[in-house]
Amino acid sequence: MARILILSTASDALGETGKPTGVWYEELATPYYAFTDAGHEVTLVTLGGKPVPIDPNSDVAGDEAPASVSRFRDDAAATALLAAPGRLEAEDIAEFDALYIPGGHGAMYDLAESDLVAEVIGKAWDQGKIVASVCHGPAAFSKAVDAEGTPIVKGRKVSAFTDSEERGVGLAEAMPFLLETRLRELGADFDGVADWQPHSVVDGRLVTGQNPASSDGAAEKVLALLG
Repeated sequence: MARILILSTASDALGETGKPTGVWYEELATPYYAFTDAGHEVTLVTLGGKPVPIDPNSDVAGDEAPASVSRFRDDAAATALLAAPGRLEAEDIAEFDALYIPGGHGAMYDLAESDLVAEVIGKAWDQGKIVASVCHGPAAFSKAVDAEGTPIVKGRKVSAFTDSEERGVGLAEAMPFLLETRLRELGADFDGVADWQPHSVVDGRLVTGQNPASSDGAAEKVLALLG
């Protein structure tokens, strides 16, 4: 059994627009069950232990809902974690085997700007942990560097929500930065496919996915690395 730390955004507002945002439900629920169903221990945290907001656009029901979202919504133990996650500040990444960061536009704000998040990611990388993220989650890599001060994405194949997809949802102008552009600026070998198509990549211990539909593939790659 491995221990996996899931770090979610706690940001519930889309910058100065005031529109609601948060984590993208599928990007949290799909890996959560992939990991727990495989027998691994999952700990969900946010900065300060703030509640996990669900992006309302991802909180779908009925036939349109991903199976993992419907399952999570009906799982009292899982939904209780949203209201009372752990505090990132209280966890020691040395005690975990992998760090997974789901997306949602909220990550572009709190996770991208946090020095603590950058420090935890850097330590995870330096300690040989698996580091994984999907969609807007790689915004958390913005300040993350290794022990030598090199961005952890530099020279590595990385995927994330593309600039084209951001324009497609009409939020390019509302974002503090465009994620694909930022990752390229950090030296990442950005690897994207057509908008909305599932796409996940692995480069050593770094696993990333392009969009919500990539959550399953990214989770499977983490499980493969865990062995």
